[in-house]
Amino acid sequence: MNLYPLKFKPILKERLWGGTKLKEVLDKPINNDITGESWELSTVSGDVSVVANGNLANISLQELIDQNPQALLGKSVVDRFGTDFPILIKFIDAKKDLSIQLHPNDELAKKRHGSFGKTEMWYIMDADPEAELIVGFNKNVTKAEYSKSLEEDKLLELLNYEPVKEGDTFFINTGKVHAIGAGVLLAEIQQTSDITYRVFDFNRKDKNGNLRELHTELALDAIDYEKKDDFKVKYDNAMEASNFMVDCPYFKTNFLNLTKDFFIDATDRDSFTIYMCVGGNAKVKAINEEVDVRKGETILIPACSPNILIKTEGAKLLEVTI
Repeated sequence: MNLYPLKFKPILKERLWGGTKLKEVLDKPINNDITGESWELSTVSGDVSVVANGNLANISLQELIDQNPQALLGKSVVDRFGTDFPILIKFIDAKKDLSIQLHPNDELAKKRHGSFGKTEMWYIMDADPEAELIVGFNKNVTKAEYSKSLEEDKLLELLNYEPVKEGDTFFINTGKVHAIGAGVLLAEIQQTSDITYRVFDFNRKDKNGNLRELHTELALDAIDYEKKDDFKVKYDNAMEASNFMVDCPYFKTNFLNLTKDFFIDATDRDSFTIYMCVGGNAKVKAINEEVDVRKGETILIPACSPNILIKTEGAKLLEVTI
């Protein structure tokens, strides 16, 4: 199998809180006003990404991995995760506030759901004036205080609100209560998991007039009740450089702000490389093939590529590896 830089067909998700920015800002093929998510790279059951470019078009990501796991993923990744693709890549448009939620850690997720937990990272691509996120509590709380706030419909009083602007980046540990606020468009990098505990949804009803399911009891033992200021990612924005953002057990992310060609020696990387284009456009050359990528697109470079050349006059990229 001759691998090359791979692009995938977006998996579009309608959401109660979704809007039109995925179409208007990122040019996704959307025909409604409530699309909230574009899954860019996924092997979640029922939502497996399919190649959009080149000779491997219409083949699924999982099929490519199964046929040649080390060449695509890297030996070190296969040793840790087998043929499971370890991360899920999305763009998210919140026209309305998302529900307040959290994700269990690996241990709890495996015990309860046979799944990985869900550690994630957000990069803000666009934000309306006064847009904000909910991240964690505004003070240390006890389980009893938290439960009482739910009973009295006062949970919002315990939460920490963070104003956001383009370029802001947040790292969301498992157990941390959080919500994306109205008017935010972001890029999300996360563990491959779709396990979410929803704890409050502003008493909204779905299109059939039903309240959405809450996971009150499941969440009690999964929440981190301590106030922590560990979520805002500080990173340099040096031009023509790889700026470190996040290094956790599940993914590593760098920020590239380029105005000219940029070469990456990936000889010792032993991992696939993902580029999420969050601004501008570029041509990415690897394994002797060159592929265009523009704002709102994602590209997967197989691990077997010894080097990567990014050709551009202006691009902002999130670089993701394992």
